[in-house]
Amino acid sequence: MRVRRGDTELEQGAPQEWAFLALLLVRAGQPVSMDEIVDTLWGTDPPRSAVNVVRRHVGSLRRLLEPGLPARAEGRLLLRDAGGYRLLTEGDSLDLTRFRALREAGRRTAPESPAHALGLFGEALSLWRGPVAAGLPAHARTRPAFAAVERERLAAVREAADAALRAGRPGTVLPELRRAAAEHPLDEPVQASLILALAATGHRSQALGVYDAVRTRLVGELGIDPGAELRGARETVLRGGPAAAGGAATAAGLPPVPAVEDVPAGFASLPVPAQLPHDIAAFTGRGGEIDEMLALSCGAARTPNTVVISAIGGMAGVGKTALAVHWAHRVADRFPDGQLYVNLRGYDPCGAVMEAGEAVRGFLDALGVPPDRIPHGVDAQAALYRSVLAGRRILVVLDNARDSDHVRPLLPGAPGCLTLVTSRDALSGLVAAHGAHALTLRPFDTAQARDLLVRRLGAARVDAEPRAADEIAGLCAGLPLALACVAARAAAHPHFPLAAVAAELREAHGSLDAFARSDASVDVGTVFSWSSRQISDEAARLFRLLALHPGPDFTLPAAAALTGLPPRRTRPLLAELTGLHLVTEHSPGRYAFHDLLRAHAGELLEEGHTEAERQDARHRLYHHYLHTAHAADLLLAVVDT
Repeated sequence: MRVRRGDTELEQGAPQEWAFLALLLVRAGQPVSMDEIVDTLWGTDPPRSAVNVVRRHVGSLRRLLEPGLPARAEGRLLLRDAGGYRLLTEGDSLDLTRFRALREAGRRTAPESPAHALGLFGEALSLWRGPVAAGLPAHARTRPAFAAVERERLAAVREAADAALRAGRPGTVLPELRRAAAEHPLDEPVQASLILALAATGHRSQALGVYDAVRTRLVGELGIDPGAELRGARETVLRGGPAAAGGAATAAGLPPVPAVEDVPAGFASLPVPAQLPHDIAAFTGRGGEIDEMLALSCGAARTPNTVVISAIGGMAGVGKTALAVHWAHRVADRFPDGQLYVNLRGYDPCGAVMEAGEAVRGFLDALGVPPDRIPHGVDAQAALYRSVLAGRRILVVLDNARDSDHVRPLLPGAPGCLTLVTSRDALSGLVAAHGAHALTLRPFDTAQARDLLVRRLGAARVDAEPRAADEIAGLCAGLPLALACVAARAAAHPHFPLAAVAAELREAHGSLDAFARSDASVDVGTVFSWSSRQISDEAARLFRLLALHPGPDFTLPAAAALTGLPPRRTRPLLAELTGLHLVTEHSPGRYAFHDLLRAHAGELLEEGHTEAERQDARHRLYHHYLHTAHAADLLLAVVDT
């Protein structure tokens, strides 16, 4: 709410005086009783001196409104009236007065000229700078006088939507309707107008998605079914009208939807977020995975009533974020309402995980929800977030999640959006409970690793030393992060032969020393450690002891032998490790390490266990294999006979 004196806006005054002034403004020209003033300023617990305080505020406001007014002078704007006070305004000095005049003009014009009325409604709504009584104490904002003004705005939004439909220009009101629907998710008339406007702009499935989302909220929060107006809007959509597509006339006989440049002034667009990080210019490999994900997004387009979630998992450094961001850039144009991205820091080295509440508040801000409209509590914020997304096509990328619970409040609830989640966790909860499509990344094969080196170092340099390039790929075990680290070193020293770089890796084989970097985010050992810190102490002990296993893979009984625990206690520890991709179950009951993770486990073993402890674990493992081999020999002997 603004009050203008010439070209100057009033921006000073104590908070309580502002609450008093706001009340006088929304009731401009009408007397406001002392009881209502006291109730607005203090609620149910006013001080004994309330009336005297109000009188002091009156004096301050008079001098604020009429600079130079002598002390104790009544002035000509703020007057005593009917046991209270009445504020007089001049001309169009009050936005609310101008809003009401424009709205009334639009209502008179709408029956004969809905297009002209649409312009008047747009000009009226453009005067709003935010919620009524923004910045006032919470108890003051809930007073009936302010709620009544907010109802006027919602009525104007609906009247504008009706005029837009009748003028054949429903797209002009969609941003304002979406904003109002997000701020009032249980207001059935507003939601009904949004449904009709979406259908009239050709977004029939989104319109039905809005109905489903509102119905779910009404039943879940209020225990009631949708009313007649909301049901009627749905029936209109199901019958095929109003609808607009391809420039043809709508089923209701409305003119075509206008181009964007025809939108009347006064209807501001909602923000279109574009939060994706930059794509990697040298991205390579993952052709099969990209095709799989593209098929998923195409399937989402063919089945628009489905909420689509893709969960990308894999070990640290395997390139989950790079793939997610690259793919998101490729399909961004399929989501005209924007892209949301957040790094949830699920495996941050400092433990500074971004909680879901912080992330959802950031998304609401990016979607244009005013801060004072964001409720308290993660559940309420998540509900508002889902309401804002209803009926919109937005790509949501949730990067580096800790686990399934970490992202649940950030999942859209209505169809039209596609969510991409990356995590070192297997995210089995999303797969089981939300039908997420799981995609686990594996290290590069030799050809993919070579392609990465070519992209980073140039084909001429790699082709000149093909054996060295293949050796580098092998010593990095196909891990994209390790390959990128080595390629960065080689690129920084273009005069170094690749054979010398390969020799450095060869000399450090069995450790991660050759991949050490000052930047922790690209230091292989540090990145691995962020995963190993997330597991229980017993699982971490198993991870370290597994470095003693001499073979290419191992079984549950072998792992149990290393720990000295029974298999039933070792099984959940192995599940922890596989859940974070620290080990992989490459075939049923058989587990394996990535070579660099084995080296990392070996370094941790050296630091965390004495030689005696390591030797005891070896003896238990060899004892297990000795007895297993003996039992197998006896079985073979029986078979031979």
